[in-house]
Amino acid sequence: MYDLIIIGGGPAGLTAAIYAIRKRLNILLLSKDLGGKTNYHLSLPWVEDYQVIKGLEIVNKFRTELEYLDFARHMEAVETVLKTNQHFTVSTKGGALLESKAVILVTGTRQVRMNVPGEKQYTMRGLCYSALSYAPLFIDKTVMVIGDADLAQRSVGELAMVAREVTMVCTDDKLLDSPLGYKLQRSQNVKIVTGCEIVEVQGDEYARKLILKDRHGKIKEYLADGMFVEMALTPNTSMVKDLVELDKLGRIVIDSACCTNVTGLFAAGDVTNSYAEQVLVAVGEGAKAALSAYEYLLPRI
Repeated sequence: MYDLIIIGGGPAGLTAAIYAIRKRLNILLLSKDLGGKTNYHLSLPWVEDYQVIKGLEIVNKFRTELEYLDFARHMEAVETVLKTNQHFTVSTKGGALLESKAVILVTGTRQVRMNVPGEKQYTMRGLCYSALSYAPLFIDKTVMVIGDADLAQRSVGELAMVAREVTMVCTDDKLLDSPLGYKLQRSQNVKIVTGCEIVEVQGDEYARKLILKDRHGKIKEYLADGMFVEMALTPNTSMVKDLVELDKLGRIVIDSACCTNVTGLFAAGDVTNSYAEQVLVAVGEGAKAALSAYEYLLPRI
């Protein structure tokens, strides 16, 4: 039986793993890959080798350590997490059953995608899913944001501070009935497009054009220096949906010490209801979760 199983190999998971190892805990990190969101970098024609994620050096250092410590990782996705008596049983997609005294869940989120031709081809080549990370790259540029809920509005608001023009493609302009929505509608450099179906992303080496179809079937083309899909974030919580408390968005509810409502189960990063979506925030939350788990485990190891 392990002292601690960490599920997820992104910034929060890597940080938690290294902190736990340095506390001499017998740990196992379960993940399909190492690095999570830091494995993807937006490429733009006017930017050379730009790394907007300032925590990348820290994450890479932790990843290198775990790649060396092969006994501390298992590269496989998790199916379920169950608690029986005073320990947890983690089952993987490959059929493995692993037991531990505590668990840290750091599985992150996945983006809701448009699922149109060209999206996959141009992902991270002019088309991205995190305006909050990459907005500083678009000073005096033209940008398109696809989405209309809170995430999209925050992204348009941030981009409008630096970009020359931001076009927001909405499916439901009623969602703009909010203080930020009203501000966006009044902004001189924000254009709001409603009632259109997204048809295709086109470009050359980079995404250059978004093709839309209006309610009358007329095709419209929008040129842009960059595009952001900000439709929603879906937390990866399927393995614990029947075990732990989730909020209305499906995120794991935690307190200030990264504790959930289940004793011995901790969570950190984008999968939780804490303010995240940034690598450095996830790194800090991962460290906090590891320290909380260590404190919990001290009387039990």
